[in-house]
Amino acid sequence: MTDSAEHNASPFQSSEHVEDTIDFGYRNVPRGQKKTMVREVFESVAGKYDIMNDVMSLGIHRVWKRIFVGMLNPRPNMKLLDLAGGTGDITFGWLRAGGGPAILSDINAAMLSVGRDRAIKAGLIGKIEVCVVDAEAIPLPDCSVDRVTIAFGLRNCTDKLAVLREARRVLKPGGRFFCLEFSQVEIAALAPIYDLWSFQVLPKMGQIIAKDSESYQYLAESIRMFPDQETLAQMMRDAGLEQVQYRNLSGGIAAIHSGWRL
Repeated sequence: MTDSAEHNASPFQSSEHVEDTIDFGYRNVPRGQKKTMVREVFESVAGKYDIMNDVMSLGIHRVWKRIFVGMLNPRPNMKLLDLAGGTGDITFGWLRAGGGPAILSDINAAMLSVGRDRAIKAGLIGKIEVCVVDAEAIPLPDCSVDRVTIAFGLRNCTDKLAVLREARRVLKPGGRFFCLEFSQVEIAALAPIYDLWSFQVLPKMGQIIAKDSESYQYLAESIRMFPDQETLAQMMRDAGLEQVQYRNLSGGIAAIHSGWRL
């Protein structure tokens, strides 16, 4: 665990001081093109996204998400904004655990379409507002929600600090932000096995199941390019979130970060 006692300078600059290129996996691409390229990735895999999540994590993502939803402490009088919510796992978990109204949002309409269909089938659509939303510019008033979540989506955002600032802005005082994301493996023995799985097995399974190996090559690369646990925690502090903590899952393969708007 870490807390907000230390306030060191972040290596990630704000959106006011950025270079003209940004990472797209291991490639550098023009900053303005990344959103379109990410959208194309998820449009390609949307129909097989849930199946591939099970394959990619051997089903462990379901355990991670249960832990994540439990940490949200859902209550009927609380409102959730689920950023990059895709096919709806976190939103559905929130509602089933007794949470109040939820906004399922994503920048990708194809992913949201799958999520909407799942919500209808589960009988949850009446409790969910489904919206296409760019997490870097959230179209909600200040201090309007109790929880903001983003699960396996922050690494695909172009300006991560802008996302964190927007999350804080829309939170009510006393509200909390939670991020579930792949992170840096902290058990040395796991690293070579994890690399073999990520770069050799997953693209091949992506080709077999989703007919798309390149998208899963990008996803593996994007995980390696994402800030490590301490760096993300500092970015959250820089965005104005307080009492920042993180919890490693499965030896650091994933991590849950949280912070308060006080």
